[in-house]
Amino acid sequence: MDGFDRLPDCLILLIFNSVSDIKTLIRCRSVSKRFNYLVPQTETLLLTVDRVISPESDTEPVLFTLLKSLFKSIHELFKPDEEGEKLKLTVTQNSPAQILSRFDRILELQIELPAGDLRLEKGVVIKWRAEFGRSLKSCVILGYRLASDSDDVNVGTDLAGGLKSRVVWTISALIAASARHYLLRDVVRQHTEMQRLVLKDKEEEGRVVMERDELRECRDDMAARGRDEWEWEATRTVVPSVRMRMRHEPRMRLSDGSWIEGATLVVVRPCGGGADVEDAELALGAFGGGVYEEAVQLLLQSKSYMLEMNSF
Repeated sequence: MDGFDRLPDCLILLIFNSVSDIKTLIRCRSVSKRFNYLVPQTETLLLTVDRVISPESDTEPVLFTLLKSLFKSIHELFKPDEEGEKLKLTVTQNSPAQILSRFDRILELQIELPAGDLRLEKGVVIKWRAEFGRSLKSCVILGYRLASDSDDVNVGTDLAGGLKSRVVWTISALIAASARHYLLRDVVRQHTEMQRLVLKDKEEEGRVVMERDELRECRDDMAARGRDEWEWEATRTVVPSVRMRMRHEPRMRLSDGSWIEGATLVVVRPCGGGADVEDAELALGAFGGGVYEEAVQLLLQSKSYMLEMNSF
């Protein structure tokens, strides 16, 4: 018996939880019979989607091409052969739900897409964070354009100016969030002990977050409606009627001396629902620190406008 064999299972599982990456963990299953037994007990996981299948039709909106093909993602997964002795590379079209079925008790899961959903022009930054239960709970959206010249005061185009443009990309972010939420349903339904689920992209453009109570709410809703009823929504979860509190500054200077144009902050909540957290608190906690938090803090000092939008 070597020194590693003396380590208790709980310590090895702690290491596996720190590793979290599913591809690495699946490789670990081939190390020994003990690892093959312990890996499925890992509770904290990261599933990285490397690439997606090209869309069959060029007529579909760009926003959906990545999202609709997520569950047909090609993952290069390592797994033991039938005798459990050798490691072989296989290319499969497993859905995230199928891949995650290899694990017995997932408590925290993060799924990472290869790219964001919005096609942005150079210099435009949009960040969003949405919380869901059975439907949208809240969404915080921050957008601005990087200013190339502090003396340039032309802020009247695209994102930098006009209510119409800002509403368009707000709707686009909501559509992206609702599409991501829909794609999580099989995972939510199958893993009943899960306490936190995050679906984000490598570009950190946007993320969908579901906590324990929201996961339970979503699961109960699916059970009450029946699979046939909710599966007909083929592309995304319906966004309920919402109110949007919007703040906008044509031009702002950050503490590092840089300028941003058309800075806009939108906090979206369903109409008629009570708010456990104030809009300002929700916005400040959405994007972490750095330039995004500073931009949010500056925008919270601006005058706000309330808009309402019907379900879509």
